Amino acid sequence: MIIRQSSIVPHLTRREALSRVGSAFGLAALGGVAQAGTHHVARAKRVIFLFLNGGMSQVDTFDPKPALARFHGTPMPGGNPKTERNTGNLMRSPFQFKRHGRSGIEVSEIFPHIAGVIDEFAVVRSTYTHNPIHESALFMMNCGDIQTGRPAMGSWVTYGLGTENQNLPGFVVLCPGVPVVGPPLWNSAFLPAAFQGTHIANNEKDPYKLIQFIRNQRADPGEQRRQLDYLKALNGIHLEKRSRDAELESSIQAMEVAYRMQTEAPEVFDVMREPERVRERYGDGDFARGCLMARRLVERGVRFVQVYYGNGQPWDSHEDIQDLRKLAGRSDQPIGALVADLKECGLLDETLVLVASEFGRTPAVENSAAVKVQNGRDHSPYGFTTLLAGGGIKGGTVYGATDDFGFRVAEKPAHVHDIHATALHLLGLDHKRLTYRYSGRDFRLTDVAGETIREIIA
Repeated sequence: MIIRQSSIVPHLTRREALSRVGSAFGLAALGGVAQAGTHHVARAKRVIFLFLNGGMSQVDTFDPKPALARFHGTPMPGGNPKTERNTGNLMRSPFQFKRHGRSGIEVSEIFPHIAGVIDEFAVVRSTYTHNPIHESALFMMNCGDIQTGRPAMGSWVTYGLGTENQNLPGFVVLCPGVPVVGPPLWNSAFLPAAFQGTHIANNEKDPYKLIQFIRNQRADPGEQRRQLDYLKALNGIHLEKRSRDAELESSIQAMEVAYRMQTEAPEVFDVMREPERVRERYGDGDFARGCLMARRLVERGVRFVQVYYGNGQPWDSHEDIQDLRKLAGRSDQPIGALVADLKECGLLDETLVLVASEFGRTPAVENSAAVKVQNGRDHSPYGFTTLLAGGGIKGGTVYGATDDFGFRVAEKPAHVHDIHATALHLLGLDHKRLTYRYSGRDFRLTDVAGETIREIIA
């Protein structure tokens, strides 16, 4: 069911937002507002954000630099890169690049499955951010600011558009543990708590273990409904005495969605219901299951699904860049399968797929005392690669470029704010108008910056 509501207008208060949720269908699910009117015609309806947390090296994956091979072992012109740790001389990539698809985009040998669908992607080789520290960069890529206390991208999207399924959260986060920083990366901050992400630790195959207490062992659905209605009435009396209490209102909604999730969640998170050929296509492992779950969630109307690669910061290759072969081995097949699967199901045209890290890595070897094996790369926020597919993206395109060694952006810089602005644009939202008044000012995902990258839009 799609209900019109106007959560995208500026200056909407928490109470107004939540009251509109309630008036739409009575204490809706977490993030469970319905489809809103958009600022312009939307190309995408939903988002799958695949996050390779830790910092994927651009020069070893999607941004080939022949100059690194020619000048391997020599100092970088202008001196060693100044990043978080000490760096040494230039270091070539140990991986070969080849052209793929009709577009002829060069992709590293460690990503053969993504290479097989590279014509669906826009490869933005000129992404940059502010800070080389994991925490700050994670906040920027996920929440649009280097500091904590800002709503996640998924919260902004569900605030603006809601969800099409009342029985599931509108914003779902899949990660077997937690990345660095953890829950603040998917919280709703000053937006109503109804729009925060729901974290599912996707390290279990059994949906009843995946979501604890999803099945009530003591009461049937009818008895639960009577108990919930009684509790709702009591909370309603309490709420009348505590006006503008968004937390209480959101707690009431959370109880409602928890009740409704009993019927749909066990099925949607049970990937064993998929044919064996589909499961084999994605491969095994937490990230593979997360990608498959993401497809199952968006086809049931969930607005925003984020899949983290793993616990902590697995792509943080300080010591040995050869680790990327193992990391890619566990992520390449699921990403390629997801894009191909969405296309075959007819969902890719209306689903935006983002593949990103919080920053990139240096073209020089790290030689700090913190590493034992000096075959890795330090953090670099000055130029890295982000991939976008589906949802109105012009596939088979390359946007921007880094310098000859892959260190800094040299052509068509694309700040993280620009990536966010482009994603919102494809969803039918003007990033400058999707605002929320808090503490005396209007906030937005892109802060006071951001431009839509028109060249990668079909």
